[in-house]
Amino acid sequence: MAIASGETKQVDRVEPAWLDPASTVTIWADLASPTEEESRLLSDVFHFHPLAVEDARSALQYPKVEPYPGYLYLVLHGIHPKKGKAFPTHDVDFFVGRNFLVTVHDGDSRSISRVRDVCDRHVHAMAEGPVGLMHRIVDLMVDHYRPDIEELESRINKLEEHAFGGREHIVRQVLKLKHELATLRRILIPQRDVIARLARREFTIISDEMAYRFRDVSDHVVRMTEEALLFHDRVTGIFEVNLAAVSNRLNQVVKVLTVMSTIFLPLTVLTGMWGMNIPLPHLPGGPDAQFWWITGIMLAIIVTMLAFFRRNDWI
Repeated sequence: MAIASGETKQVDRVEPAWLDPASTVTIWADLASPTEEESRLLSDVFHFHPLAVEDARSALQYPKVEPYPGYLYLVLHGIHPKKGKAFPTHDVDFFVGRNFLVTVHDGDSRSISRVRDVCDRHVHAMAEGPVGLMHRIVDLMVDHYRPDIEELESRINKLEEHAFGGREHIVRQVLKLKHELATLRRILIPQRDVIARLARREFTIISDEMAYRFRDVSDHVVRMTEEALLFHDRVTGIFEVNLAAVSNRLNQVVKVLTVMSTIFLPLTVLTGMWGMNIPLPHLPGGPDAQFWWITGIMLAIIVTMLAFFRRNDWI
């Protein structure tokens, strides 16, 4: 896609003359899941540094920004529309120069597709230049994080409600959440630093106006990074609360079993003595009354012990 004479239009090749900094043509080359031949455009036409080309062709790179003579190379991560793994993201590589923008991705970038549709509908969409176009894409990439983060917060809220029940299956969910949050933090923290460098205008290619816009994007990323750190603390708290609830429930069970064992201990001694085949002193009454005497004594022992436990707040 190229803009010349104030109009945006699709092109099927990049003319070397368009890459001249003095050229009035602005180029956006979007490589979605490029083949080997299409990838050669980076080195044979744009003449990017071999290390940057190698990084762009790799499956996964963490967010970073590297200045090269005449252009900047950035790697940022967007939320992958396909689910199935912990907080799925995919990297988008940007090569931005004075009059060109090259994007390399896996073909599933919602942000790039949206901006490309805007450029198709509005002939002046690329009038702000390559940096303005990159800002549009980066801003959308950051905005797409919000629904996933809100869903993550909703899951954490539900876990907090269940944590006090002491359910053991929560542990698996907590560990899964901690893994997702670790992945999110591993992406957001370096991405926050990259966008902050653009906002601080460390690079001459970023104008003051674009720096202000990137500052707004940077604020959003910083806020999401802080939320990810807060979520991690909340999940850790959920684990500790659930562990305390399970321990408290276990203590209650052990207390009941201990009370029962303590009560039945003297009863067992009493019935064991009267069950021995040796002469024992008889309580008042005949042989038929002995059973009722022993039963009454055992009931008296039970009542006395329960009253003693209650008085000492053991039950």
